[in-house]
Amino acid sequence: MSAGLNIASAALDIKLPMVEIFETVEGEGTRAGFPTVFVRLFGCNLRCTWCDTKYSYPPAEADSVMTIGEIAERVQGYRARHICLTGGEPLLYGDKSLALIETLSALPHIRDLHIETNGAIDLAPFVARVTSDKVRYIMDYKLPDSGEQDKMLPANFALLREQDELKFVIGSERDFREACRVLETYPTAALPLFSPVWETMPPRRLVELMLAHSLSGVKLNMQLHKIIWDPAMRGV
Repeated sequence: MSAGLNIASAALDIKLPMVEIFETVEGEGTRAGFPTVFVRLFGCNLRCTWCDTKYSYPPAEADSVMTIGEIAERVQGYRARHICLTGGEPLLYGDKSLALIETLSALPHIRDLHIETNGAIDLAPFVARVTSDKVRYIMDYKLPDSGEQDKMLPANFALLREQDELKFVIGSERDFREACRVLETYPTAALPLFSPVWETMPPRRLVELMLAHSLSGVKLNMQLHKIIWDPAMRGV
């Protein structure tokens, strides 16, 4: 570990189930296009119908188990200054997830650590305990087509800050209408992102809907990695 990293040694010994760690460009959100290290944890508490990372939860198996110290060492082996902590659901492990976030955000070369969470995990303990201004949350609120909307925690909306992002995966016009309703019902400081499920919501149609409903504060969120590479390819 870097000599400048001030983290309790006990935290570095904590073990987490892993899927993969790799460097590529961020595919979506406000940091799209920046070289980024992806740290993908194993395990998820949801089973969305359109999930594109089914290898990150059972019945698949974790690729490995790594200590937080080993994860940090791997991250420091890359030059990218951005980290995407993802899954599965990276906040699934409570205090262990917190220890990982604190360790990664303390790496001196890291400018931004964004955490992709699914909206079914209470953000309160994470927002309260993680003080680094490098850390941002990308909350993916599940809509009807996902089959998991009933698991969402509305209290999370008030916890999101201006540096955070609120993602909606839009699979149909029903999803679009519900996303608009949710935004009206639960005001939040986070930037809303609308992402099309390409197979059922063509991007062009989603743009037409956004313009027709005057959603000037919502950002279209295209997944660059699925344009650059085969959508099924891993490690990119």
